[in-house]
Amino acid sequence: MEHLFLALLVIIMIGALASGFPVAFALPGSAIISIGLAAFFGYLFAGDSSAYFAVDGPKEWLTAGITNFRSNYWDVETDTLIAIPLFIFMGIMLQKSKIAEDLLVTMGQLFGPIPGGLGISVIFVGALLAATTGIVGATVIAMGLISLPTMLNNKYDKSLASGIVCSSGTLGQIIPPSIVLIIIADQLASAADVANTMRQTDYKILTGEFNMPGEFRVGSTSAGDMFLGALLPGLVLVGLYMIYVFVYARLNPKAAPPVPFKGSFDSKFWIKVLIVIIPPLALIFAVLGSILLGIATVNQAGSIGAIGATMMAGYRLHKGKKDAYYPIIIAILSVIPIYILSKNYNLNIKAVETRDLTAIFITGFFTITFLIGIVWSFWRAYKIENVLREVVTETCVTTSMVFIILLGAAMLTSGFRAFGGEELVRDFLQDLPGGFWTQFIVVMAVIFLLGFFLDFIEIAVVVVPIIAPILLAEPGANVSAIWLGVMIGVNLQTSFLTPPFGFALFYLKGVASKLVTTLNIWKGVVPFIILQLIGLGIVGFYPSLVNYLPARTYLTSNVAPPPMNPKLQYCLQEYKFAIYNTEEQRITNAIKDMQKLTPANLPMDKLDIFEEHFDNAFGTFAIVKKLQKTEQEYELFTKDYRDLHFNVRKIEKKIRKIDQKIKKTKAEIRNLDDDNLSDKNKLELKIENYELEIKELQNKVPENWKAKNGEFDILHKAKNTRTKRYRKNVDEAYETLDQIVMFINDNEKLKELSPEIKELKYNIDNKNYENAISIIDNLFEKLGEISGTEEFANKLDDLISVIDNDEVDEQKLSEVSSETFDLFNLEVSWRDDANKNLMPELIKYNDVIKHNIGLRLQNRLTKEQAKFVARCNSVHRDISLNF
Repeated sequence: MEHLFLALLVIIMIGALASGFPVAFALPGSAIISIGLAAFFGYLFAGDSSAYFAVDGPKEWLTAGITNFRSNYWDVETDTLIAIPLFIFMGIMLQKSKIAEDLLVTMGQLFGPIPGGLGISVIFVGALLAATTGIVGATVIAMGLISLPTMLNNKYDKSLASGIVCSSGTLGQIIPPSIVLIIIADQLASAADVANTMRQTDYKILTGEFNMPGEFRVGSTSAGDMFLGALLPGLVLVGLYMIYVFVYARLNPKAAPPVPFKGSFDSKFWIKVLIVIIPPLALIFAVLGSILLGIATVNQAGSIGAIGATMMAGYRLHKGKKDAYYPIIIAILSVIPIYILSKNYNLNIKAVETRDLTAIFITGFFTITFLIGIVWSFWRAYKIENVLREVVTETCVTTSMVFIILLGAAMLTSGFRAFGGEELVRDFLQDLPGGFWTQFIVVMAVIFLLGFFLDFIEIAVVVVPIIAPILLAEPGANVSAIWLGVMIGVNLQTSFLTPPFGFALFYLKGVASKLVTTLNIWKGVVPFIILQLIGLGIVGFYPSLVNYLPARTYLTSNVAPPPMNPKLQYCLQEYKFAIYNTEEQRITNAIKDMQKLTPANLPMDKLDIFEEHFDNAFGTFAIVKKLQKTEQEYELFTKDYRDLHFNVRKIEKKIRKIDQKIKKTKAEIRNLDDDNLSDKNKLELKIENYELEIKELQNKVPENWKAKNGEFDILHKAKNTRTKRYRKNVDEAYETLDQIVMFINDNEKLKELSPEIKELKYNIDNKNYENAISIIDNLFEKLGEISGTEEFANKLDDLISVIDNDEVDEQKLSEVSSETFDLFNLEVSWRDDANKNLMPELIKYNDVIKHNIGLRLQNRLTKEQAKFVARCNSVHRDISLNF
């Protein structure tokens, strides 16, 4: 019955949207109505308001919906969602201030003389606007009003011109900073947590282990990651568009003729080009560059964009007047000394001991002048043509729409899950043949079709939370959340163009000349839809286009994880094994040379540490060769075994689901009254049918499964065991080397104890045992801060046990005290000698092994290592054999 109410939920939602009912109320309203009806009919016919719910009941689900509603409301304060109004403000300000118009005119003059040049310039400006507005409707309308008449006046084919405007206008969907990407990132962050829970559950069921290794966790995403991930795919689409227009113009010159520039390409023209193009490019670099370089978070970058757009609007609206550029000049001249002072002086007011008050006051002065430039620009935008008021009003309207839909979608998602919709979708996708890629293609097709009818916001907040956890949890592809988000973004962009319902088509038709028919627009966008599908295929086939840039930025940032991080191990092992294979002789020679330099005057415990280090270091290569051999055997075996494993695990998953149904049905029987035999018999018959289903599924399991799975388990355990042994070996090897270095570095601290040792010896010789005990206690405290003094501390402990008696055994005291003082002198002697002679050689030796044997224990990756790991991790790897 719950599926009946799920269908009712969907029908009510579709009916409400089709009738023009506001989306913000259609989404939660359909959920509340369907939940209310399910509760009412459940109480009426089954005597239980929870009877027609897949999980829990109406109170729980309404409570969950309200909780989601409230959490989304407070999410407005989070870094991700607060960026939305800032980027909307930035885009509308650039549109209203006519900076986009200047760009189109200037780029048209620059590229116009070549065939298709005007069209290429429109695409170029569309990409720039996409990188500054992020709003599809606004961009298409602006481009339709400015560039479409220009192309038509220059005898461009109406279909081609329409296609260029629509396609370049929708680039704001994928080129960052994009509102779409921010919303998708917010949804995927939650979806990744759900996917992790699903994967953890599967791992526990299949392996019996409670803790899933960190390297199998689903990576989350953020708006900043999505921006970086979408940058290269966006440029791929721009490149495809430009190449198409250029080639088409060559093949059909009449469709896109050259547009001669009536002026001359003199210095004045080039200065004009620079003045027009540099500010938008600078704004894009300030916004995206600040995120890319780790200087600003997404919402901080949005603030930079909003202020930068207003300053650009300030001089554009004041164009032609002498003081047009004064505010922006003041701001730039203020930022330069602020930057220099921040790099060379401590400007932290709270740091009383290290702060520089003079530099702070100077920085304060330039900060005030910088604020004057900003306020001046805002004042101009307010006074001239009332631009600021219009921009703020449109920003509030657009932002309110986005957030109200987010709130409504939270209620709808709760209702969808209440009736088992999520489980139904998961079962449907997992039952599809072909694994992840079949699931992915079906989901992308559904999103593509939904794009005809729904806005991107509705798709992002309704569909993504349902399908994303299923796709992200699938270990067969092990895709990243960033890649999935970008693929969805590109797909949504395609649906914006597709006739007959593409939103971009309606936007353009609303502002286009009557000479441009609907059929012209439809014909014009078809080639660009094909190009977008090609772009979608390229991004899907080369996930590195999406994953590499965020991975590299993260691994080279100040918050980069240490090499010990579980997510880095696969790639680091690949990196190190390549070094072992090519540089084994150089590394072993370095180990041998270091071994020869082992000091002869070492205490026994230090000699053991030296020997342990060399044993582990030499043993690394034998362990690596065994591990590589095991990995080769594993890969060879799994080539034929993989499909068998996948198919049987799929059958086992179905059996587990039927088992859950049997348990649920048995619980229903237990809740029935004893005299209700009819219902009891029906439920028992249902259980029998379930058991028959299980037997049928069990019969589908191949006969060779147990034997093959047994062989696989042996190989899999051997690989994991040898991998752990290798990691333990190299870690212990480098840890012992670290210990040796620490011993030598603490030489001076140990020598500082010499006066107290002499005083101790004097007191023992003079039988002043109380003072001796006091000195030993003081020595214990200091020895805790000196590495490698455990053996000496034990000797002191023996010494104090001898003298802390009523009757002191003089002979034993003499022996123990002699051993104690000799050990101290030996420790000082070898450390002092090692500090002078061995330490320089240890530094050279460390340089040889720290990036192979000792790599896991370094504080961070080098730039070269980070690039390698980013490239390696940007490719999706199948980890299904671990489940």
